[in-house]
Amino acid sequence: MNRPRRATWRRTATIAVVAVCVGYAPIAMTELWPYAHRGAPAVGEWLLGRAVSPRYVADALATRIGPYGRSLVALILHSVLGGVLMLLGPVQLLSAIRRRVRLHRALGVVFALTVYASMAGAAVYLARTAPRDAFSGPAFWIVLATILVGTVLSVTFGILAAVGNLPDLHQRWMLLCYGYLMTAPLLRLEWGALPVLLPGLSMEEVNRVAVMHLGSVVTFGALLASRAMDKRDTAPGVRGTWVPLPVLAAAHVVGVPALVWIAKSLLGWGATGHRLLAAYLIPFLATYLIVFVCQRRAGRDGRSWAREEWRLHLVALCLAPLFSAVAGALFERYAGLDRRTALAAGIAIGCGMLAFAATTVVGVRLMSGRQALKRQRPTAAVRPEQDPTPVG
Repeated sequence: MNRPRRATWRRTATIAVVAVCVGYAPIAMTELWPYAHRGAPAVGEWLLGRAVSPRYVADALATRIGPYGRSLVALILHSVLGGVLMLLGPVQLLSAIRRRVRLHRALGVVFALTVYASMAGAAVYLARTAPRDAFSGPAFWIVLATILVGTVLSVTFGILAAVGNLPDLHQRWMLLCYGYLMTAPLLRLEWGALPVLLPGLSMEEVNRVAVMHLGSVVTFGALLASRAMDKRDTAPGVRGTWVPLPVLAAAHVVGVPALVWIAKSLLGWGATGHRLLAAYLIPFLATYLIVFVCQRRAGRDGRSWAREEWRLHLVALCLAPLFSAVAGALFERYAGLDRRTALAAGIAIGCGMLAFAATTVVGVRLMSGRQALKRQRPTAAVRPEQDPTPVG
C-alpha cells in the first residue's frame, strides 16, 4: 500500500515543480524589460498587477529604477538565463529519472555554464549596489549574496562529484543547487499570495517576511527529492552512525534555547515581529517534525542509510537557530547593521547555510564509506593466499 502512495506523491511533486518552473520561465525572462524600455511587456508585472493591484506593483518598481539602472545589462543577463535554467532543470530531472545518460550529460554541461553566467550577472549587481540600496534593505542583500554563493558552490561540487564518478553525491549537490534557484519563483508566488493573507503590506515588507522561511523550504525540498531518488537501505561501506543519540540530544539542548531567544526577540518588535516569527517558526517546526518522524521510521524499518541522512540534516536543523543568533551578532558588530536588521539577516540565512553544511557532511560520510571498502578489498584478496582451504 505504501509504495503506490509514495509513487503518487513523487509524481505529483514532480509535476508541481515542472509546472512552477515552466510557468516562471517567461516571467523571469521579461521581468527587467520595462527598466530598459518603458512600456515593454513584462509577464510577471502584468499578472501581479491583476492578482494584487497595479499600485502595489508600481510602488515597488519605482524604488528599483536607480539601483537596477546601474547594473541593467548584468541583471538582464541574470534574469534571462535564470528563465533558461527554469526550463533546463526539469529536463535534467526527467532525463536522470529515465536514465538518458548522454542527454543528461550534455544538458548538464549547458546547465552548469548557464548557472555560472547567470550568477556572474547577479554578482555584478550586488557588487555595484550598496546593501542599504538593495530591495528591502541590507538583510535582503545578505540573503541574495548567500544564495549566490550557495548556488555556485553546489553546482561546482556537483560537477566535481560527476567527474569523480560519485553519482549519489552529484545528485544531492545538483538538487540543492536547483533548490537555491527555486527561491526566485517561490518569492514571486509570495508576492502575489501574502498581500491577500496580510493586506496592506508593500512588496518590500513581503520580501522581509518571505526570506524568513524560503531557505528552509527550498533546502527541505532538495532533501525530500534526494531521499526519494535514493532508494538504498544501506550505503557502500557506511557502518554505524555519526549521529548517536547523545549527539542528537546535544543538538537539541543547544538549539532549543537559541530558538526561544529568537522567538522572544521577534515578539518584542510588535506586529512586524509577530509576522516575522510566524513566517519563520511555522515552516521550521513543520520541517523539524517531518525530518524527525522520517528518521525514526527509517530506523524502525532497518534502513540505516536513510536514517543516517535524515539524522545529519536533523542535527543541522537543530543548530540553525544558534547559527542565526551568532550570525546576527556578527552582522551587528562587524557590518554596522542595527540589531533588528542584523538578526533578521541571521535568521534568513540560517537554515539554508546549515542545510549546505549537512549536505557536505553527507558527502563526507559517503566518501569515507567508500574509502573503508577500498581498505578492506586488499585484505580480502590476500586472505585466501595466506590461509588456503585444504583440497579434499
